[in-house]
Amino acid sequence: MLTILEPEALYPDTALERGICGEGVRLLQGNAKKSLLELPDELCAEVDGLMTLRLAVPAEALAKFPKLKVVVRMGVGYDRVDRAECARRGIKVCNVPDYGTAEVADTAITMALALRRGMVLYHDAMRDNPPCPWGVLPNKIVRRFDVQCFGVLGLGRIGTAAALRAKALGFRVTFYDPHLPKGADRALGIARADSLHALMAQSDVLSIHCPLTRNTRGLVDAAALAALPENAVVINTARGPILDLDALEAGLRSGRIAGAGLDVLPVEPPVPEPPLLAAYRAREDWLRGRLVIMPHAAFHSPEAWDDIRLKGIETMRDVLLRGLDTNVIRPDSD
Repeated sequence: MLTILEPEALYPDTALERGICGEGVRLLQGNAKKSLLELPDELCAEVDGLMTLRLAVPAEALAKFPKLKVVVRMGVGYDRVDRAECARRGIKVCNVPDYGTAEVADTAITMALALRRGMVLYHDAMRDNPPCPWGVLPNKIVRRFDVQCFGVLGLGRIGTAAALRAKALGFRVTFYDPHLPKGADRALGIARADSLHALMAQSDVLSIHCPLTRNTRGLVDAAALAALPENAVVINTARGPILDLDALEAGLRSGRIAGAGLDVLPVEPPVPEPPLLAAYRAREDWLRGRLVIMPHAAFHSPEAWDDIRLKGIETMRDVLLRGLDTNVIRPDSD
């Protein structure tokens, strides 16, 4: 009998999972809070399939699972799974790339709109004591959409959804993604940049949607941010380490970057607190109306939470029980 473990007790029961997998499969739940290392060895020794959402899967944790055949990371990113160790042991690694697409794209667009239409600016100013005057606050962050280029870094599922939303709102849309074949721009009716620098140089709004890999870690660094047009807005709903947070802070402090929306930070939870987050929480005046931070929650809706569960167990069933390669990440993928 094959055994599948969901180690975080994310859901109140395993009824849905049992219905998907059918007879002859044990569905177990653990009670790990911070690490797979919290799980008892005798439980791990029985596991053929591991499903994890929040917990990292490093080599030392993998050592607790002698029978492990499949790891399903119940989300899009898989940077916290030690894929090299999994490959060495012949363990397949999968993700769930098709949940939360609308939610993350909607969040990226909403952040950009809230900043560019001054909603964050007026929200902050109206809470001042005394509140701001009842009228227009001239500020360079406010722009008409159709005079701006919405730059998309990474045109996967979420990046495509964000690009189409921005296009519908009147932005000119350009993307950079060296992994896409020619013609993606023609199919979507948007423009394609042939380099990161070319994308940055025209992006009045930069929205980051690439995965975190060895090639994208630190990709949006000080040099890249310096190439943005004056008064650009930066949105990151992908992964924190892609964006140099210190360089972003410097750009915001200098006034060259008009604003930013961040759903992700380089270290999560952010301990110790990075200077930009500390200034934001202290409501320092220089950041008023210019920064929005969310706690890695762009993916969330009740519907997306249900999708994580359903699509996660369907992926596990396909790979572990049916021998398919559904959502399998190749060991040599970036």
